[in-house]
Amino acid sequence: MKSLDYIEIVPEKRFGRPCLKGTRISAYDVLNWLANGMSKQDIIHDFPELTEEQIDYIRLNF
Repeated sequence: MKSLDYIEIVPEKRFGRPCLKGTRISAYDVLNWLANGMSKQDIIHDFPELTEEQIDYIRLNF
């Protein structure tokens, strides 16, 4: 997995925070949800545009 496959940094989007490509969801949002007890399935239920692979990438690389 390459970061360019999953992450984009756009200065005008979320103040330049790294976001999942094609979304306004930052890597830090995902980490915060996981730290607060949400499972991957919970996150995908709330944000169906995300995949388990994207969440795993964030968890392992940020």
